[in-house]
Amino acid sequence: MEHKILIVGLDNAGKTTILYQLLLNEVVHTSPTIGSNVEEVVWKNLHFIMWDLGGQESLRVSWSTYYSNTEFIILVIDSTDRERVSIAKSELYKMLAHDELNKAAVLIYANKQDVKGGMSAAEISRHLNLTSVKGHKWQIQSCCALTGEGLYQGLEWIASHLRHK
Repeated sequence: MEHKILIVGLDNAGKTTILYQLLLNEVVHTSPTIGSNVEEVVWKNLHFIMWDLGGQESLRVSWSTYYSNTEFIILVIDSTDRERVSIAKSELYKMLAHDELNKAAVLIYANKQDVKGGMSAAEISRHLNLTSVKGHKWQIQSCCALTGEGLYQGLEWIASHLRHK
């Protein structure tokens, strides 16, 4: 059985790097995603169809065309981008309000934890006001897309969520 996952976040948060780190276990040099990348990631006998959606402002309006049958949203936050965390927050709440995502669980990757001075996962959680999210299961996970650190803990959470369905 395949599980559909959307990887979203603002441009330059690390979405494509995370996708290819999970797929190939290596760092792929990326350029800004125009439209989307889609890959099948198989991990522990689970089949994920991962849609990496472009995060530039002009592309965010089309995110909703991908929502149908989505089981998980992975929101990637650039921990160093304090200026735009409020924009990421408004995009998150827009998605959570969407009917087609009312059953989707949310994994937030606090990416770029290797960069000095970045926000911690707890700080990002406060900025996003995650404790107010009641209708969706959610989890925040510190990670570094370049090394892969934290990425598999995120997948573990997704896997355990699937087992408890």
